[in-house]
Amino acid sequence: MGISLTRFLKKVKIRLFGSELPEFAQWHHVFEGKTGLEIGGPSKIFGAKDFLPIYKYVARVDGVNFSAETVWEGQIHEGESYTYTKGKIGHQFIREGHELDVIADNTYDFVLSSHSLEHFANPMKAVAEWKRVLKPGGVLLMVLPDSRYTFDRRRPITEFAHILNDYNNNVPETELAHLEEILSLHDFDLDPLADGADNFRARALKNFENRCLHQHVFSNELLSQILTYFEMDTLLSTFAPPYNIIVMGRKKERTL
Repeated sequence: MGISLTRFLKKVKIRLFGSELPEFAQWHHVFEGKTGLEIGGPSKIFGAKDFLPIYKYVARVDGVNFSAETVWEGQIHEGESYTYTKGKIGHQFIREGHELDVIADNTYDFVLSSHSLEHFANPMKAVAEWKRVLKPGGVLLMVLPDSRYTFDRRRPITEFAHILNDYNNNVPETELAHLEEILSLHDFDLDPLADGADNFRARALKNFENRCLHQHVFSNELLSQILTYFEMDTLLSTFAPPYNIIVMGRKKERTL
């Protein structure tokens, strides 16, 4: 009875006050009244009652999705239609997340990416573009799955040298070089939506259309290595249950 009551009270507390990560509280100021861009959203994680309640602080968030129809959002259209939270709307871009040429340099105060970067065949090209559209001093906040608790648990963490090589070789998003590794190590017991190995493979072969594959496997350390390569400072590196790694970096201020 004691344990059940404790769990009930915890649920009530979360419903009333949210489940914000304590270590995130000191970073409210980098989002308050600011304008940002979200890649692949909107995301519940940034909602008012979740562990990174960013939406409630910001002035505006615009969104980017690779297609006008996705597995996660259904049908969307370009324009002032990005409803990231109740009563707040930004501009919806239909663009590849690593090709934001319609957005000028130094436009946004922050960039958000939740469970998106792992779907890029060339993740460093994406991060380079996200840094470009950030103002000096702006922040990039990334949330990705911790493979230890997901269907990627049997896969090794991708080496930095590997994704750097992909970046230098300008690997396209049609790339399926990791397909056999994914198919052989995927834990189907933790992925009931895969609908078995045969259906999973058929879907994977159409990845450029659906972008469902986790092309690479990340850790907090790997994400910090990427930020360091692009001369960004790591401000926050943490974990949020049940399976989220979180890293936030800052674009350096201009120097003379």
